[in-house]
Amino acid sequence: MIKVLILGAGGQIARHVIDMLAGDGDLHLTLFARNTARLAGLAGPNQNVVQGDVLDAARLDEAMQGQDIVYANLTGADLDRQARAVIAAMKKAGIRRLIFILALGIYDEVSGKFGEWNAAMIGEDLKPFRRAGDAIEASGLEYTILRPAWLMDEAVIDYETTARNEPFKGTSVSRVSVADLVARIVRAPDRHVGENLGVDKPGTDGDKPDFM
Repeated sequence: MIKVLILGAGGQIARHVIDMLAGDGDLHLTLFARNTARLAGLAGPNQNVVQGDVLDAARLDEAMQGQDIVYANLTGADLDRQARAVIAAMKKAGIRRLIFILALGIYDEVSGKFGEWNAAMIGEDLKPFRRAGDAIEASGLEYTILRPAWLMDEAVIDYETTARNEPFKGTSVSRVSVADLVARIVRAPDRHVGENLGVDKPGTDGDKPDFM
């Protein structure tokens, strides 16, 4: 059985992932969240819920025990600090496999008018995401970083990926699409090891997302 620790389990993408993996007899999920009320109705036979903050080292260390994969669905102005805390706790617990959600634009990989619009909208806020990415890439862990395009709630799974040093494609992607990619990696942990992937919906190229 593969044991998976989901950090930030109350997030929207994470909740889709939990739904997709619920009841899978080959997996056990530990749902770690600051606000466990957001997980109401998600508990399944292969899950347990833990309340905590990744910056609480003792709580995080406890949650790491016995896990095989860590999936981090975190955000915030201190995301770099959170990433370093996760890395340290994983190394302490002897866990190698990490899936971490970041954001598009942290490598100036978004070109043209959309790149200019994206930078104007969230440019400064991307700095801790970039620092988090740098820390993960330097960690020596078996990581996969995902950088989704602008997120939408469309209930359609349709996505493509781009590599770390490739120009980003598209402007948007559904949360359930990103969740599908995470779930696929959890079920096949050798997939995309050491990769840093942009994720978008094909055919959404433009100056900005259609919904903005």
